[in-house]
Amino acid sequence: MSHHIVIVQDLKYAYPDGTKALHGISFRLAHGESLAIVGENGAGKSTLLLHLNGYLTPNQGSIQIGDYPMTKKTLKFIRRSVGMVFQDPDDQLFMPTVYDDVAFGPMNLGLVPEDVDARVMQALNTVDTSHLKNRPPYKLSGGEKRSVAIASVLSMSPDILVMDEPTSNLDPKARRKLIELLKSFEHTKIIATHDLDMVLDVCDRTLVIHEGQVTADGPTMEVFQDVALLEQSHLEQPLRIQGCPVCCSAA
Repeated sequence: MSHHIVIVQDLKYAYPDGTKALHGISFRLAHGESLAIVGENGAGKSTLLLHLNGYLTPNQGSIQIGDYPMTKKTLKFIRRSVGMVFQDPDDQLFMPTVYDDVAFGPMNLGLVPEDVDARVMQALNTVDTSHLKNRPPYKLSGGEKRSVAIASVLSMSPDILVMDEPTSNLDPKARRKLIELLKSFEHTKIIATHDLDMVLDVCDRTLVIHEGQVTADGPTMEVFQDVALLEQSHLEQPLRIQGCPVCCSAA
């Protein structure tokens, strides 16, 4: 089965209050690809991500995850394949301890306690937070919460990781640690972010969304070198590839 493939076709969505968020989004993601979704605030990035795990249902268009077209009947299979990491870890962490949070998903799969424990410890070790397993999530730092939220998804053994602003509100050390972690994952990844420098490190391909429509889809460096395109979408080039203002003025 083609578990890692994502196909989104002509996706349209308007919120109940009439606000139109997506206007015919289409893209296809192959096994092992890392896709960044970038755009200004309100462009539709988070709305798009919420469709990929069935949290929102499109008004029009279709989504396919692996061999499954997204329907009410296939949601349970799709949610096992697609792991969603929300922008705010507090939306994901709600149990008394870190261990309980990471164990919640596997327990609901009906796994025996030994298998649950193995999954929990493997996920915590992957994000280097096993020492936090008995801590209450509300006593963690922002970076620790983010890592535990990722562990809670990894414990479900997803094929596809979907992440909303994973580096937001992290200090430089925590951000760099997360980037190195994401680079090590072999999962198919879809990451919505404003952190374009992180995109250069993690994602080979970038999708630009502006006002609910795709304005570019291509190799990350190629997209980021198109200054006119970025400006039209109210974005700036990553700092890493901008010319140094001091050097440029001296020249």
